[in-house]
Order: sequence, then C-alpha cells, then structure tokens
Amino acid sequence: MTDDLETRKRRAAYRAHHRGTKEMDVLVGRYADDRLPGYSDAEIARFERFLTIPDPSLQQWIFSGEGFSGIEFEDLVNDIRAFHGLGPATS
Repeated sequence: MTDDLETRKRRAAYRAHHRGTKEMDVLVGRYADDRLPGYSDAEIARFERFLTIPDPSLQQWIFSGEGFSGIEFEDLVNDIRAFHGLGPATS
C-alpha cells in the first residue's frame, strides 16, 4: 500500500527539518513549511529525491550558488536560494 499525499508531505517536512546540520535544518525546513502544502504528487516525489542528497552538497549549492548547474534539482535549489534571499546563483 502506498502512502497518501498528506502523509508523504508530513514525512518530507520532518526530513527537511532534521537534515543533520542546524543550518540545513533551518534552510530546507522553512522552505518545506512554505512550499510543501501546495505540492502535487510529482513535486513531492522530486522533493523526496532531493532530500536524499548529502548535506555537504546541498550546503555548497545553497550557500555558494555554485556547482549545481544542469542537475535535476537546479530550479529547486534556485527557488530555495530565492526564498531565503540569497541572490542569484553563480553557476
């Protein structure tokens, strides 16, 4: 049996708030709180894949705006950066 969409959203929000580093908990968690309620099944699936990326990679992409050009999550990283007012990416 597959989980319903609301259950998957709650799990994704929990995982976003419990990344492993306080900085990423705040950045990804607050973004998830704002965006997840409106996500479709496909968007949740993509965000779930995004959450499997190790913190060092996410931290580099989000803080520096470098190293994520051409990846599946490029627009998601750019949206997280914009959500937190971190400016345009340099990659």
